[in-house]
Amino acid sequence: MRRKAYLPINPGILFVLITTVSLWLTACTQLDVFEKNVVIPKNQWSNSLKPDFDFIIKDTTASYNLYIVLRHTDAYHYNNIWLNLGTQSPSDTMRYQKFDLLLGTDAKGWEGTGMDDVYEHRSTLAARQPLKAGNYTFTIEQIMREDPLQEVLNVGLRLEKEK
Repeated sequence: MRRKAYLPINPGILFVLITTVSLWLTACTQLDVFEKNVVIPKNQWSNSLKPDFDFIIKDTTASYNLYIVLRHTDAYHYNNIWLNLGTQSPSDTMRYQKFDLLLGTDAKGWEGTGMDDVYEHRSTLAARQPLKAGNYTFTIEQIMREDPLQEVLNVGLRLEKEK
């Protein structure tokens, strides 16, 4: 004789409850305005690959934090990475700025967070910046001497509203 499974709560009510709690948690923790990560083909970042990131700012009353997100393997050959960041704000031309991001030291090892042999770095480029309303475009180019740059998995841009 088969026994029927017994649920103390009606499945329809359970679905509504789980959906409501999930939406509530997402709404409470969702501070990101924009995040996009680009996978580096074959983990070899060529100088010719210059990922671009586009977003629109509508809320000009908030301040924003801008981060570069970089993932690499433990086999990455250097303690840093040189990047050329192109920025184009509304009704402006593209402007470039070089950044030397420290990824680790010989004494302490890799910075950032790691799991197994993959490390992720979130480096602040700008903090508490008010932005004009409109379209923004960013490009990221690696400008290391090694081309292609080995063992880089992803590069991305993250923009958050200041808490």
